Amino acid sequence: MNTLSTVDLMHALGVQAKAAAALMAKAPAARKNQALLALARLLRSNVDALATHNAQDIERAQSAGLAAPMVDRLRLTPQVLETCAQGCEQLAAMPDIIGEIMSLRQQPSGIRVGQMRVPIGVFGMIYESRPNVTIEAASLSIKSGNACILRGGSEALASNQALAVLVVQALQEAGLPAHGVQLVPTADRAAVGALITMPQFVDVIIPRGGKGLIERISAEAKVPVIKHLDGNCHTYVDDPCDLDMAVTVTDNAKTQKYSPCNASESLLVAQGVAADFLPRIGKVFAEKGVEMRVCPASKALLASVPGASLVEATEEDWSTEYLAPVISIRVVEGLEAAIAHINRYSSGHTEAILTRDHMHAQQFLREVDSSSVMVNASTRFADGFEYGLGAEIGISTDKFHARGPVGIEGLTSLKYVVLGEGQVRR
Repeated sequence: MNTLSTVDLMHALGVQAKAAAALMAKAPAARKNQALLALARLLRSNVDALATHNAQDIERAQSAGLAAPMVDRLRLTPQVLETCAQGCEQLAAMPDIIGEIMSLRQQPSGIRVGQMRVPIGVFGMIYESRPNVTIEAASLSIKSGNACILRGGSEALASNQALAVLVVQALQEAGLPAHGVQLVPTADRAAVGALITMPQFVDVIIPRGGKGLIERISAEAKVPVIKHLDGNCHTYVDDPCDLDMAVTVTDNAKTQKYSPCNASESLLVAQGVAADFLPRIGKVFAEKGVEMRVCPASKALLASVPGASLVEATEEDWSTEYLAPVISIRVVEGLEAAIAHINRYSSGHTEAILTRDHMHAQQFLREVDSSSVMVNASTRFADGFEYGLGAEIGISTDKFHARGPVGIEGLTSLKYVVLGEGQVRR
């Protein structure tokens, strides 16, 4: 197959995916779960072998001068692999929603009308860096009865190929089609262009990567796209709040890991608690080397923090996803101002309020227009695994079909079913 042109290669993958999708859609739940449990077992038993392939990718990435956050996303640590394995097991333990009929209602004519959940068919996944996405996408594809074509970044090619071998092995063990999950075996950028313009084979495209990649795919795709462009997430410290909790949660939301899209990039603080809260969180950020892009009010309150790296924020900072030890900080009058700021500058990914006021929490939940909105929790929880979805294919900031972490339901569609007993329309 590798002797084919890239366009012919992608066409062949599309034909195989379409055929596999029909078999995956009617596969019994037991077989799909068997494949998921086999994949979990294979991941755990191949940690060392996967580490060898992953080391090749990391070495090449570092030699090529890839940015540190991107290199960090490349790493297939034992902990990352264990999380992937647990995700497969979590999915296997979940009910099979394919074929379930919902909202069956009797009509005056005597017919009963409901909706059945069915697989989308074939989805294409285009992603950068994180090779664990290969397992997340494959496992969700299996559970949801879809077929998928995966195109990972060239920087993770060795890792992705090694993982794809395990996926195919798991599918075959369970008697499912080997082409149910296919990895594009080339780093040729033309493969992406072909994948996103094959509506005869591909039902939806899910890009996961940098803003440039997603903008390109959104502009050029001839099939529907589930996407989020960036993750400018906010943590708002309300008046009143538990200051100890606010410091702990804000620290976690920003510094637990800098590279994910659910890390908080902007911190808003109600002026009523700013004088008490900001010096405390500023000390934490200073000790961890986090640069603070500050408004005049927050600058005045942080100026006395030893070692604090303070830079005056520009208008651009309020909209920026840093993916680095940098955070923008603004003192706001209160809840209304915080909500207005978030709805203006946020990318619609994830926002959190830290508060002791129940009414403030409810207003924040209702009025903040993002795919995940949290009360007294770190934005780092915005993740399919943490939400109990087993895994996620990505996070959608779109408002149609799927929004937020996209799990099994986001990879399904609904069709109407009508049950009758010989009724005819009068």
